[in-house]
Amino acid sequence: MTTKIPSAPAKTPAFCEGIQHFGEQWPDFDRYGKEPAIATGKTAIASPPDHAAAYQTLLAADALRYLILQVTASKASGHPGGFASVAEGIAALVMLGHKNIITEVGHHAPGFYSNMFLDRSLEQMGIHTVQQMRDRFREHKGLLGHLSGQIPGLLNPAGPLGQGQHFAMAGALLHPDILFPVTIGDGGIGEPYVMSSMAHFHTAYPEVTNFLPILVWNGYSQEHHSMVSTKPNQEMIEYWEGNGFQEIILVNAKDYDDANQPGEYVDSTAFSFEKRLEFAQAVIEATDKAAKSALGGKLTVLIIKQLKGAGVHALGAKSHNLYGHHTLDNAEIISALQTRALSPEAWQLVRTNFERAAGGPAASIVKTEFELALPELGKLPLVEYATGEKQIATTAMGELVAYVGKKDPKFVITNADGNAASGINNINVALKIIHPTADDAYFQGPKGQVYEPLSEDACAGLAAALALFGARTLWCSYESFAINGVPVWQTVTQAMAELRRPTPSTVTLYTAGALEQGRNGWTHQRPEIENYFAAMMRNGNVFPLFPPDSNSIQVCYDWALSTQNKGIVITASKTPLPIRTTFEQTQQALQDGAVVLQEIPGDKTVVFAVIGDMTLIPVYDAAEQLKAQGIGSKIVSVVSPRRLYRPHDVAWDTCSQADGGFLDDAGFEKFFGGDALIGVTGGASGMLEPIMLRSTAKRDVFAWKRGETTASATQIMEFNGLTPEALAKRGTELVS
Repeated sequence: MTTKIPSAPAKTPAFCEGIQHFGEQWPDFDRYGKEPAIATGKTAIASPPDHAAAYQTLLAADALRYLILQVTASKASGHPGGFASVAEGIAALVMLGHKNIITEVGHHAPGFYSNMFLDRSLEQMGIHTVQQMRDRFREHKGLLGHLSGQIPGLLNPAGPLGQGQHFAMAGALLHPDILFPVTIGDGGIGEPYVMSSMAHFHTAYPEVTNFLPILVWNGYSQEHHSMVSTKPNQEMIEYWEGNGFQEIILVNAKDYDDANQPGEYVDSTAFSFEKRLEFAQAVIEATDKAAKSALGGKLTVLIIKQLKGAGVHALGAKSHNLYGHHTLDNAEIISALQTRALSPEAWQLVRTNFERAAGGPAASIVKTEFELALPELGKLPLVEYATGEKQIATTAMGELVAYVGKKDPKFVITNADGNAASGINNINVALKIIHPTADDAYFQGPKGQVYEPLSEDACAGLAAALALFGARTLWCSYESFAINGVPVWQTVTQAMAELRRPTPSTVTLYTAGALEQGRNGWTHQRPEIENYFAAMMRNGNVFPLFPPDSNSIQVCYDWALSTQNKGIVITASKTPLPIRTTFEQTQQALQDGAVVLQEIPGDKTVVFAVIGDMTLIPVYDAAEQLKAQGIGSKIVSVVSPRRLYRPHDVAWDTCSQADGGFLDDAGFEKFFGGDALIGVTGGASGMLEPIMLRSTAKRDVFAWKRGETTASATQIMEFNGLTPEALAKRGTELVS
C-alpha cells in the first residue's frame, strides 16, 4: 500500500515538498514568530533569556523530530529515538551559533541529517527538498545509516560507541577558539573508555577545554535500560566531578513536568505548551552557560535528562529503531507525525534561523570542510646505512619523527606502551612526553608532543581524529596490543576514503612483533592483527608496509608523510638487523610492491616471498641449503603488498585521492616467476594473499600459528615451523 500524500497548503516553501502533514499555527506565533530570532546579518540569537528565542528553539526541536520520523519511516528503517530526546539541545546549539557539532552516537544520524537539511548543507549533495532527503536516506551515495566522512557539514564518522569524544578533543586542540560539542549517549557512557580518554586528555592539555560533552541521559540504550539509568542525579554529577569536570550543568525535563508522568525520565512533548517553553528556555540558557564555560577555560559537561523517544512514535528502547511495519501508513507513525506537524510559516522560520546561524550552512563553515594549514617539512634528514651494517629500524625512524615534530608544532605522537620500549626513546628525548610533572630523567613535561595514555583506544583515537581534522600524527603501538585501538583507526581510514577534501594520511608504527617477544610468551605474540589489515587493503586506501631494514623504514615513513587520505601501517622490529636495501630499492618497492634481495642460480628456482624483517634470517639460511643441492632461489622482500593486488581486487577507484598503482603481470612474473613459490611471514598468512592469488607456480605458505614462551626469536620461529630446514625441505619437494 502506498501512502497518498495530501496536497500542501498554499504558499508552502519549496523545500517542504515531501512533508506529508502540516499543522495549525502555534499559540502566540504572531508575537514570537513574527521575525526570526537570529536577525538579518547576525549569526546567533541576541539574548538566550529572550522568550522569542526559546519559542523558536522549541519550534526547531519539533521540526527536527518531525523530519527524523518522516525520513526514517519513508524507509521503515533507521533510528529516531535517541536524537529525539536531545532535540532541544541540538536546536539550542544551532540558535546560539555553534555548528561544529560532533556525536559519539551513530544512531543519531537521522537527526544530524535533519539538522544539515534545515541549514541547507545537504544542498551540496543535491538534496533540496524533504522528498529528496526521503528518497536518498539509507541509499547508495545518499544518507547512509550512520554518519560517515562524505556528508556535507558533519564533522565526524560515527559507528562504534566510544569514538566521538576523540574527534571533539582533536577539533578543540587544533582550534582553541571554537566550541566542539559532542553528544554522548548514556548507553555509551556506561563504557569506561569514553570518560578515561577525556580524563587523560584534560591531564595532558589542561588549557584545552573548548570541547563540550553533552550527555544524552534518556534512560535507555538500544534494547533495554541503560546501565546508568539507576543513578540519582547527584550521583551522576559526582561521577563527572570525580573525573575532573569542573562545571556540570544538568537540565532535567522532570522538573518541568505537569503531565504527572511516572519514573525519573519524562517526555517534554507531553507537557503543557507553557511548560514546554519553560523547558526549552532552560535548555537554551544551560547550553549558553555551558558553551561559555567551556570556551572560558573550565572543563564542562552539559547533561540533558529526557526520556528516549520524546516526541516520536514510541518511548524508551522501543523508540530506538523502526521495524518493517513502521511505514508511513502505520498508525503510530501517522499519529506522531500529525502531533509534531508544523505550519508552512513555522517551517520557513526554522529554515531562516538555521541557515543564518553561525554565518551560513555548516557545509560552508565547519572546520572539517577545509584543509588545515601545515608548515612545510622540507627534506627529511634520511641517513643511508651501508649494506651489512646492523641498525635498529624503529630508532632510525624515530630520528625522522623527531625532525617532523620540531618542524610542525601541531604534530602529535601517541603511544600506550611507551616509546622507550619500542626503540624510539629518541622521540621522547627530542619532543618530550606530555605530563603535568616535569622530570628530565624521563623526558617529560607539560608542553611535550608525545601523548601517552595507557589505552590504545585513546592513542589511536586522538591520532586518527587529528589526522582526519587535517593534522600530521603518528600512532605507535606494540603489534600485540594495537587491536584495542584499531576500530577507531579503521573508522577514520574509511571516512578518509570518502572525504571531500585532502587530509594527511593516518600513519601508525607497530613494533615489538611476535618474534621479538619470546620471554613474554603468547600474551605479547599476537600478529593476527595483520589479517585485519590484509582485509582492509581491499578498501583501496589502506597500505600496510613491511620495511626489511633501517634504510627501508626511513623511505617508507618519508613516503607516508607525502600521502593524503590513506591509512598507512608500518610494521618493524626494534632489534638490530642487517641492512639489506638501499634507499633507491625501497623507493622502487613502494611503487612495485617488492624488491629482490638475493638471487642464486640453479637448475630449478624456488622463490621466497617474504614479509617482515626477522623472517628473512631463516630464509637466507634456507637459500644456502638449497644451493648445496644445486637448487636456485630468489628472495623477494614484500614491502607494500597492496601494490601486488590486481586493480580489480581493490576498491581503489571509489576512494577520495584515489591511488591506482598496481604491479602489472610482467612485473609480477619478474619478481615471483619460478618453479616454486613459498610465501613466508612471521605474522598472519592473509597478508600474502595478493601473491598467492596471482602466482601460477607450485606454492605454499609458512606463517604464524600461535605464541609460546621461548628464549629467543629463533625458538619462537622453530615453534611455528619457520626454520631453514623446513623451508629448504618444502622448496625441494615443490620443485621435485
